[in-house]
Amino acid sequence: MLLSLVSVLSWSVNAEAHGTRLESKTIEAIEINAKYDTGQPMSNAQVTIYAPNNPTTPWQTGTSDTNGRFIFAPDYAQQGNWTIQVRQAGHGGMITMTLGEDNSAVAGHSSAAGNSLMISSTSPSYTPVQRMLMAAAGVWGFVGTALFFLGRKTNAHS
Repeated sequence: MLLSLVSVLSWSVNAEAHGTRLESKTIEAIEINAKYDTGQPMSNAQVTIYAPNNPTTPWQTGTSDTNGRFIFAPDYAQQGNWTIQVRQAGHGGMITMTLGEDNSAVAGHSSAAGNSLMISSTSPSYTPVQRMLMAAAGVWGFVGTALFFLGRKTNAHS
């Protein structure tokens, strides 16, 4: 029995572990920066990308990060107009980006700086003067309606 115990303790056990192999490569990517007109980022907004060969079915979908940023690598074999749509809580925007034969990206209907595209909210942005005029029109409408019904009430008693 002592001999079997010594033989068991003398066995060497080979433990196998999974190795890791990392590879990297540089690719051309497009960065979308989605912000509201106020400059606030569209955090966690829905991003939908449509490729030129099938503009009705999403090629890729995802979510922007907390800074309103979304990065994707288009299929450079698909030359033509790529459409990128960003939406959040009823606000959003859509841009068309043309991918050329030299793998250059040119954005239409947005401001472009290199491969960085800015999407603004489609919700209207009003200046302080416009807001004051709208408020004054609302007050005038309320006062005018009240005076109209007050005048009708006074004329009915006459």
